[in-house]
Amino acid sequence: MTTRTDGDDDAAATRIEMRVEGSAQGYVAGRDQYITQQAPASVTAVRTLPRDVAAFTGRQAEVEKILAAAQPSRVVSIHTIGGMPGIGKTALAAHAARQLTDRYPDGQMFLRLNAHTPGQNPADPADALAALLLSLGIDPRSIPDGLEARAGLWRDRLTGRRMLLVLDDAADHAQVEPLLPGAEGCLVLVTSRHRLAALDGAAPLPLDILSAADAALLFTRLAHRTPATAADTDAVAQIVELSGYLPLAIALLAGRFAHHPRWNLAEYAEEFAATQDRLDELAAGDRAVTAAFDMSYRALPAQRQRLFRRLGLHPGPDTDAHATAALDDVTPAQARRELEALYTDHLIDSPVTGRYRLHDLLRVYAQRLTGEHDPADDREAATGRLLDHYQHTAEAADQHLADTALRAAPQAPGIATVPTPGPATRRQALVWMRAEHANLTACIHHAAAEARHTHAIRLTAALAAYLRQQGPWHEAVILHQAAVATAHRTGNRDSEANALQELSRVRHLTGDNRAAADLTQQALDLHRSLGNRLGEATALRELSRVRYMTGDYPAADDLAQQALDLYRSLGNRHGQATALQELGMARLATGDYPAADDLTQQALDLHRSLGNRQGQAQSLQHLGWVRHATGDFEAAADLTQQALDLHRSLGNRLGRASTLGDLGWVRHATGDFEAAAGLAQQALDLYRSLGNRHGEATALGVLGMAKLATRDHPAAADLLTRSRNLFRKLGDIQGEAEVLNGTGTLLAETSGPQQALDVYRQALHLARQAQSPQDEAHALEGIARCQVRTGQWQAALAGLREAVTIYQRIGAAEAPTAAAYLAQLQAEHREEASGQEPTD
Repeated sequence: MTTRTDGDDDAAATRIEMRVEGSAQGYVAGRDQYITQQAPASVTAVRTLPRDVAAFTGRQAEVEKILAAAQPSRVVSIHTIGGMPGIGKTALAAHAARQLTDRYPDGQMFLRLNAHTPGQNPADPADALAALLLSLGIDPRSIPDGLEARAGLWRDRLTGRRMLLVLDDAADHAQVEPLLPGAEGCLVLVTSRHRLAALDGAAPLPLDILSAADAALLFTRLAHRTPATAADTDAVAQIVELSGYLPLAIALLAGRFAHHPRWNLAEYAEEFAATQDRLDELAAGDRAVTAAFDMSYRALPAQRQRLFRRLGLHPGPDTDAHATAALDDVTPAQARRELEALYTDHLIDSPVTGRYRLHDLLRVYAQRLTGEHDPADDREAATGRLLDHYQHTAEAADQHLADTALRAAPQAPGIATVPTPGPATRRQALVWMRAEHANLTACIHHAAAEARHTHAIRLTAALAAYLRQQGPWHEAVILHQAAVATAHRTGNRDSEANALQELSRVRHLTGDNRAAADLTQQALDLHRSLGNRLGEATALRELSRVRYMTGDYPAADDLAQQALDLYRSLGNRHGQATALQELGMARLATGDYPAADDLTQQALDLHRSLGNRQGQAQSLQHLGWVRHATGDFEAAADLTQQALDLHRSLGNRLGRASTLGDLGWVRHATGDFEAAAGLAQQALDLYRSLGNRHGEATALGVLGMAKLATRDHPAAADLLTRSRNLFRKLGDIQGEAEVLNGTGTLLAETSGPQQALDVYRQALHLARQAQSPQDEAHALEGIARCQVRTGQWQAALAGLREAVTIYQRIGAAEAPTAAAYLAQLQAEHREEASGQEPTD
């Protein structure tokens, strides 16, 4: 049972996307799949509070209220910390939680719910629960699907524990409710800009502005300046009063003052008091916030002021020097210097090296400024340059990630922009895509909203290969659906065909092969109507892949041959290599092992001549399948290990998953069942982290057969049942037939030959329907062995002869042992018929 990749690579860390997938007689390798995702290792991380703020000031009453609630209780204690932006909700929660670590020895966990994170949707409760369960060390494959099931498991695992949970920036009670523990003795702190009145049993803890004394103390701590005179004290009092006693405003003013040791407090207060521009209540609810922002902004040079205003035009959550350079029409070096200056002035934050972000209030402030000071044409041009930058760089990165047989090189951006060097290697491309994923998604949505249709379509296309490899696939589906609709509405038929093809590939990855086939057919029809022969060849190849996955091997063979012929006529050698691989796999599935070997070797040679390491990995893996099928297990192991090493070096998690599963089958065939189980489990974890249901079904089957070989019958029965159910849902009759053969072997050992016979006959029916000779022979052999045990000699001999004929015709590894068993049965039957005692 093997699992197939489709040329997609993947690098290491991704964000958690928890939607998250041997006997001598029969059930041998032969499953070929394309699909796929690395389940995170089960690592306990239950002490994740952010650091306490050294200058935390005030809030004594609120802290004491939280501390008082941290007592033994028969119910969960819940506090909702609410207030306006910049009021210090998160700082209070983190500070109080840090005081309670000894009272909650089983863990103190901090989880951001992102209700107001730019460019991101609020955290889905089911995803949040998955993250919490992983933090507890729960094995990813033990995390159930569905919100209720995960919430139940979360409550169950907290039973008997004393834990503190901080849920930061909640959207509403519906987001929070499923995350609440059910165990007594737990404390939950929830921060939100909203009043969570519907959260039953929660004690509200609204935060007001700081007291005058605490505000003054906070200012002096952050400014590193103790008032030396009564005038200084009065100046500090005036500053914090004019800042509205809002911690954010105070921090901005104090931070700026701290970096100017020669400034005078009284003069600083006077200048602040003279500021008239204010941010209205919509953004901050207090006019003094704008005073703080204005003070910092007006101290900037004119060029830096312009750059700050333009940062408000960026639709994503953060930026870097290159994106900022495009936005402000300067060089990256100039942009970097200005960003660092803004960082020093506390007008932007730098969460990681080289990346910068605006606080949400400052973002609103910058947006207002650019609306007031910059003409519409200037704003349009700046946004266009930014989108061009992301489009240009994303398309350059995509050239290292995408199947280069799919489309021609991208066109130049439509608007002149500051040249940005694209990633030079595949690894650089992955690093850049990972860092800019949220920005690219935000830019696509912004472009769509602003009717910048070309940008929206091309950015989506440039992100397609990365999303296939990295996920999340549900996001890819949404983006490609929008691209299809936009291209259709605007009459861009080439882009519509390409978007249909990309949507089909994602549907294929998620196991929806019926939708994938329909979408690919639509793309094929469009390409043909446009005379796009490269697009037609690629659509034929993709349709071959879908037919293969549903067990329609003759159609897969025919479509792959058509694609190969077209690629050859176009002189597209990369396309030829991939089509040869498809054709080789179709021939392998129908038992034509010599042709499969020859075609796959041709593909490998082409990939090597092109320097395509990903293609080489696939071809090596496919050759391993052929060697395995013909019984050359040593060569199969060597080829598959080479493929695995290449997939690892490329960061391709899908390829790693499938080759791990293949190695599991090889170890199973050579009798190393413990190693087989370990490899299958690694493959299963990867597939589940990727959300690849086909891969999950395959890995479950491999693991089930390894358990069967070690006589762990209950585990084998469970694993094989789950594998069969998945294959059935996915419409993969060949995969189901293969698992049924394994189940027949299990039943023959545990329940007896009659129960096994029924299952083998089901497998035989499906194998013939799928035109899979190897599975057909396995089923015939299994039926014959059961018939021998029930005394049905004639039927057993006839069925076994048919199985041996198939094995020998296709050159299967089972041919010698099955032929020897047939000869033994024939001899025994002759002895029995002559009245002699059968010999051993």
